[in-house]
Amino acid sequence: MRMQIGAFLVRRLAEVGVRHIFGVPGDFNLSLLEQIQVTKDIEFVGNCNELNAAYAADGYARTSGLAAFVTTFGVGDLGAISGIAGSYAENVPVVHITGTPPLHAVNSRALVHHTLVDGDYDNIGRCMAEFTVAQARITPANAAFEIDRVLKSCWLERRPVHLQLPSDVTHIVVEVPAEPLVLADPISDPEQLRLASQRIIDMLESARFPAIVVDADADRFGVTDLVRELAEKCNIPCASLTPAKSALDETSKLYVGTYAGAASAESVRTVVENADCLIGVGLRFTDTSTALFSQRIDHDTFVDLRRHDLSIGATQMPGVTLKEVLAKVVAEIKPANRPRAIHAPTAAKVSAPVAANGNGALTQTALWSRIGMFLRPADVLIGEAGTSHAALSSMRLPRGATYIAQPIWGAIGYTLPALFGSLVGASARRHLLFIGDGSFQLTAQELSSILRRDLKPVIFLLNNDGYTIERLILGENSAYNDVANWRYAELPHVLDRHERALSLVVENVAELDAALEKAASADQLVFIELKLSMMDAPESLKKFADLFADFDYGERGPRNPSTTAMKLAQSHENRVLDKTV
Repeated sequence: MRMQIGAFLVRRLAEVGVRHIFGVPGDFNLSLLEQIQVTKDIEFVGNCNELNAAYAADGYARTSGLAAFVTTFGVGDLGAISGIAGSYAENVPVVHITGTPPLHAVNSRALVHHTLVDGDYDNIGRCMAEFTVAQARITPANAAFEIDRVLKSCWLERRPVHLQLPSDVTHIVVEVPAEPLVLADPISDPEQLRLASQRIIDMLESARFPAIVVDADADRFGVTDLVRELAEKCNIPCASLTPAKSALDETSKLYVGTYAGAASAESVRTVVENADCLIGVGLRFTDTSTALFSQRIDHDTFVDLRRHDLSIGATQMPGVTLKEVLAKVVAEIKPANRPRAIHAPTAAKVSAPVAANGNGALTQTALWSRIGMFLRPADVLIGEAGTSHAALSSMRLPRGATYIAQPIWGAIGYTLPALFGSLVGASARRHLLFIGDGSFQLTAQELSSILRRDLKPVIFLLNNDGYTIERLILGENSAYNDVANWRYAELPHVLDRHERALSLVVENVAELDAALEKAASADQLVFIELKLSMMDAPESLKKFADLFADFDYGERGPRNPSTTAMKLAQSHENRVLDKTV
């Protein structure tokens, strides 16, 4: 069949499940936006800037599948590049489409706006190639082939791709396939699959204390149900790394918690590190997910399942896909009635809120104990880097909840536009955002986009007078960790003329309880500004900060005065103990 190139791209995006395209208009992409306007399958959703568009697409992909966003060449692309890099680091499938100058300008090396006026039209593509798994400049000759190749690559690797669409080719008619685009994972080599699955089954059946640990790829590649089936069939305890928070059902009796190396709860650490057969699903041991590489894994009994290959001990086995090997193991392994290991705890229950003086200042401890009671099954929680992520990643979530964060790339300001993206794709689910004041100031304008579409999240703004996580690491009283103290709760009314938000300011526990009660029944956006002490933080974050100060600055580097005093006291105590011994 024959179609206009831009219309064919829009059709292909719709076929792979994209229902919204985020972005910012610019003269080089307007011809494509006109084609999006006339289709019933996809809606263009405007953002306040290109970085926010990239973040919104990332959030959309995490709850709705493959995502897409549009920018204009040069200035728009480079404005979005940090968001694209974040999606690459976190394994999120995002299609980046940029409208480029017309093909005749590219071919003649014309000196046009939004370029470096040096005739080089490949420099942006070279930048994007560092943070995407496939790239193409669309022409009438290659459109049908390249659009399909790049979209398939996005799905295959669950990472971003980059398409350049010259403004003068969008309406050119070309011959394209009539059949819909089908995104399918590769097929395993049959003999390699048989051999790998049998080896895994043999290891599990001979193990006394097996365990499973999952990372984000378990969710990205759609194998969480297979992990659950295997765990239930063989009575295997499961843990997750921090990037996989909420990938498993945290109410299950087989879920033991988050594994983070030496920073893990002792019960979780015992299950994982004493396992005589450890099944890893898509594991990436990063500094933040392992408390600075403190994991202890017995590699002789470690089965490392990756997206397109695996290893069993020291034996590498290519040509075996994650989903197929798990499916075959689940289908063929015999049910196990092994007794539950005594060190595998039952699922934690939400405890009652910490008692506190209702008129006393609000504290992190009082806050998070109440948030735990406020959560509902199937909530979408978004946790910004800092105190919010530290608290939420330690919390046991209700069944069906989804947790969105960016623990690897760690771009502050990511979560507000990511909230917007997830809301657009999954508006029927209740969304809760927890964001600090410093992070909020980076992308605050996207609150207007949420209000413009009359979306109804609950936003908790943690106002602790600046960058508390940075103060804990270094610069407790330094000016570089300060931010302007906005009247945050007034912003929803500044950014929206229709008064579609409920704004509340909370300074003590009694006000927090009242605010949560109002938020639970509200049918509008709820914006709650929480006023907290500057250095108040979850205990896990304080420990994290000390570790990273040592890692970042070395033993002779700078430290906060309080941290230095504490270490000197500890050193003195150790010397006294040595003399006593």
